[in-house]
Amino acid sequence: MKFALDRPLGKLAKWLRILGFDALYWRGDEGELLERARAEGRVLITKTRRLAEGAEGLKVLFLEEDNPFFQLRRVMEALGLKAESGRVFSRCLRCNTPLQEVSPEEVQGEVPDYVFRTQERFSRCPSCGKVFWPGSHYERMLELLRELEGR
Repeated sequence: MKFALDRPLGKLAKWLRILGFDALYWRGDEGELLERARAEGRVLITKTRRLAEGAEGLKVLFLEEDNPFFQLRRVMEALGLKAESGRVFSRCLRCNTPLQEVSPEEVQGEVPDYVFRTQERFSRCPSCGKVFWPGSHYERMLELLRELEGR
């Protein structure tokens, strides 16, 4: 499932990417957002009532929640989304591109020395070049996802 999110939902877009979903975060013209969502078969998620009402031909989820945690819970419940282990942390949080596994040697000098010495798994975004690894934040995010799913 692919999503298109408008300007107020940047943190939600990040969480959907953490779950491994293609989440287009759009900060430009709303008309262009609707065109792109239609062309790419995306579900529109918005906090903008006017945008939701003008989204003919699209599946739309209108959110009233302000807290990203509650927004994510609402999206997961409404669309039946699950945190699937093979997909979690598989997309770039910055630009939404699928990540590629890389060897530690490939990122030596690009990550802090401590990280290089203590981590075994690394991923790189082929678009923006950002390097990711399962640091302490990884477990905290997994715990939050388990809490969302009631596990």
